[in-house]
Amino acid sequence: MTVDRYAEVHAAWRWDVPADFNIGEACCGRWATDRARFALYWEDEGGARLAFTFWDLQQQANRLANALRAAGVARGERIALVLPQRPETIVTHLAAYALGAVVVPLSFLFGPEALEYRIANSAAKVAVVDRQSLPNLAPIRDRLPGLVNVLGVDGAEGPGVTAWERFADGQPRSFDRVTTGPRDPALLIYTSGTTGPPKAALMPHSAILGNLPGFIHSHDGYPLAGDLFWSPADWAWTGGLMDALLPALYFGQPIVGYRGRFDPATAFRLIERYQVRNTFLFPTALKLMMKAYPHPREAFDVNLRSIMSAGEAVGTAVFEWARDALGVTINEMFGQTEMNYIVGNSHTLWPAKPGSMGRPYPGHRVAVIGDDGNEVPRGEPGDVAVHKIAPDGTPDPVFFIEYAGNPEATRAKYSGDWCRTGDVATMDDDGYLWYQGRADDVFKAAGYRIGPSEIENCLVRHPAVANAAVVPSPDDVRGNVVKAFIVLAPGHAPGRALEDDLAQHVRRYLAPYEYPKEFEFVDALPMTTTGKVQRKVLRDRERERKLGKA
Repeated sequence: MTVDRYAEVHAAWRWDVPADFNIGEACCGRWATDRARFALYWEDEGGARLAFTFWDLQQQANRLANALRAAGVARGERIALVLPQRPETIVTHLAAYALGAVVVPLSFLFGPEALEYRIANSAAKVAVVDRQSLPNLAPIRDRLPGLVNVLGVDGAEGPGVTAWERFADGQPRSFDRVTTGPRDPALLIYTSGTTGPPKAALMPHSAILGNLPGFIHSHDGYPLAGDLFWSPADWAWTGGLMDALLPALYFGQPIVGYRGRFDPATAFRLIERYQVRNTFLFPTALKLMMKAYPHPREAFDVNLRSIMSAGEAVGTAVFEWARDALGVTINEMFGQTEMNYIVGNSHTLWPAKPGSMGRPYPGHRVAVIGDDGNEVPRGEPGDVAVHKIAPDGTPDPVFFIEYAGNPEATRAKYSGDWCRTGDVATMDDDGYLWYQGRADDVFKAAGYRIGPSEIENCLVRHPAVANAAVVPSPDDVRGNVVKAFIVLAPGHAPGRALEDDLAQHVRRYLAPYEYPKEFEFVDALPMTTTGKVQRKVLRDRERERKLGKA
């Protein structure tokens, strides 16, 4: 049984933010003097495999930084990075930080419209693409006059595209980085946003420091001897960048990179091949892995030490499967781009309550607040918020700087010194938070306040359900009824009998008012590029369907 050391660990944390701090130096430069220290093991779905030391990455980054400077890229200017998990992704990050430039990480899955908005809005001067992302940039290039250089990786070619290798050819292997302070801008990350266009969260160099206590504790004392990290999370979003790539490199530890589609078999093969010890797997990935391999250690030689999960609630079924089938207690984590890795579990230091988001990580003052900006009583739902001042009395380094070009949205994010997440939760008497949903995902049905997450997790516990999403469906009598969109597990077919069984399953475990009154079976749920279910898409679709009947 875990001894609860939470109060001791939380009280002992102290922030020590240096006046000169640069992500590139912290995550690579200081480790690069050891030419034998490995940083990256990489492969792609075509079978290519490479390995890089910190020295290798730093030499390439220095050459690229020199080339970018020669091309006129100055401190504070933006570099759009439209790449998957590739060595060049890391090199570009390091080169940009050395220049004092700002990286704009963009998903390689973005289509032309999404790319055009973000590149234009960020005023990016350079874009780095590969053969997969270039076809989405090429049609809009003429509409982006501020985009001076496009660098093509892995043979990406076309009019106005400079080959990556040729761009840095002949440049010196040494580079004197600019001096950056901890609150100087380093990243411009576009939030997914549930309403309106995505907002550009400007992140400081110190944000990586703010992530560290959560990263350390969610991986149960990372790093330990033999630790090796892998995550399928896209390095273009906060989960892949700030929850996997950068913190692993910060500690001088290697990470596995894979360019290719996620599927359960590939995930387990990677974990087996590299003997991965630590991973971040979002709940959707874990559900797919659980359904495909109920007993994975019968098929794969896996020896995981830690699993962190975030983005959605994991739920009891996945939690128990990981514990029983993999021998790992999942540490759930909660955060968002603007202030990431703020709440979670560390099961070796404090007990993990299945289904809970966990407790505030050391270094962060977190509360559940109401509309008036004051903390609500324990057990009542409210907005999860983080205070600007950490428990040790110093400024918490985890915060974003601002929404670039949007002072009104920046102001709206705060209630005094509390920064609101927009996520609804309750806090129990032990300080654990229980997720209710995004503020705009929570709805009322027959007068009851409904959080979709708990119902979805209950549904996934049913053997016929691979994934589920719950939304309100407009109803003339009750205002809304609970509707569940269901992705079936292999070997199961839709039907009225199954709907009745699913409804009774939810009634058995949750409140009577929470069971779905309507079901729709679908092949797949709409997902963001960060692995979150787009409930708004389903909610809007359902509203249009009902209004169409009226």
